[in-house]
Amino acid sequence: MQGLTHFDNQGQAHMVDVAAKASTHRKAIAGGRIDMQAATLAIVQSGNAKKGDVLGIARIAGIQAAKKTSDLIPLCHPLALTRVAVDFDIVPGPPTGPHSVLCTATVETVGQTGVEMEALTAVQVALLTVYDMCKAVDRGMTINEVRVLEKHGGKSGSFKAAPAS
Repeated sequence: MQGLTHFDNQGQAHMVDVAAKASTHRKAIAGGRIDMQAATLAIVQSGNAKKGDVLGIARIAGIQAAKKTSDLIPLCHPLALTRVAVDFDIVPGPPTGPHSVLCTATVETVGQTGVEMEALTAVQVALLTVYDMCKAVDRGMTINEVRVLEKHGGKSGSFKAAPAS
C-alpha cells in the first residue's frame, strides 16, 4: 500500500504514529455548497424558518462536528483545536436555475497532524444541517463540491486548490 499512510506493510489499517512529528501551527480551509429552490433560499435568508435560524444552527453544528471528527472518522487523531470558524455566503441563481448557500470552514490547531478532516467534516455537517432544516419544503436540495480549499503547516507545507470549474 505504498503512499497510503493509514496502512502498514501488511496492508492492515492503523492510526498513523505522529509522535516524532514536530508540533506546528496547522490550518485548513474547506468549502462546499448546497443547491436549492429560490423559495427555499428565501426561507434561509429570512432567518425565521419553522425550525429556527437555519444558518445559525448550521454554524454551530459545523463547529461541533469539527470537534468530534475523531469520533466519526476511525483513524483520525483527536485534536485540541484552537479555532473553528464556519461561514456562509448566499448565491442567488438565475430565475430557472439553482440557488446556493456556500459554506466555508476554517480550522486551526498547534499540533503534530493537520486539520483537513476537521474542516471537511465541519462543512459536510453544516450543509447536512441546512438540508435537515429545509427538507420539509425542498427535498431536492443537493450538496456539492465539498473539498479542501487550502492547507498550511506541517512537513508537506501549503496547498491551495485550483479554482472550481
